[in-house]
Amino acid sequence: MKKIIIAIDGHSSCGKSTMAKDLAKEIGYVYVDTGAMYRAVTLYALRNGYISHNDGVALIDESALQADINASKISISFKFNPETGRPDTYLNGEKVETEIRQMEVSSNVSPIAALPFVRTLLTQQQQEMGKEKGIVMDGRDIGTAVFPNAELKIFVTASSKVRAQRRYDELMGKAKTQEEKDALNYDEILKNVEERDYIDSHRETAPLKQAEDAVVLDNSNMTIAEQKEWLLKLTQDRVSALA
Repeated sequence: MKKIIIAIDGHSSCGKSTMAKDLAKEIGYVYVDTGAMYRAVTLYALRNGYISHNDGVALIDESALQADINASKISISFKFNPETGRPDTYLNGEKVETEIRQMEVSSNVSPIAALPFVRTLLTQQQQEMGKEKGIVMDGRDIGTAVFPNAELKIFVTASSKVRAQRRYDELMGKAKTQEEKDALNYDEILKNVEERDYIDSHRETAPLKQAEDAVVLDNSNMTIAEQKEWLLKLTQDRVSALA
């Protein structure tokens, strides 16, 4: 069967990664979470003190971060986890799948992802991963900048309030202590979602936007099972049409 590239773009916290992971597993494709790659760079910058804040505004030591990237001090890889059936993210050999999903990283990933030298590095890595096709990749600019010739492009969206509630529920489910649960605030998460939407859509390099030939999915009122069924049928129809 002909292998294709499936590019899934869309807003933050709208379920792109879950959809992409499930689809890749269902059809035997390789899955790449590009958002995790940007989160890993953000975690690196936080750990090394390259991000500070002034009146709530993130200040990034761009020269220091770029110097480390140029010196190949940031290595991002994925390893399949047989327990979850999905790949985990590794930063310089350390498994950071849990750390990159924390609120501190979520609050700082968009300004890091907006840096041209970060996007150039990761875009090159992502394009290399897709050379053999048979890949499902999700992110913000996969169908527009990374793989503009992808055979199937999907743009996923949902209302900001629905996405904030999903993110809140996800973090609640991962919280291990009552203290961690008490620290979660829906309004703060909603603000973060809306801020990320604005930054992602207005950055100069590869902004978030719908590709002209993308199929739009608003999943505000859909279950995961409904999304999965919709996406699988769309994929099967597209592969059949290209055969």
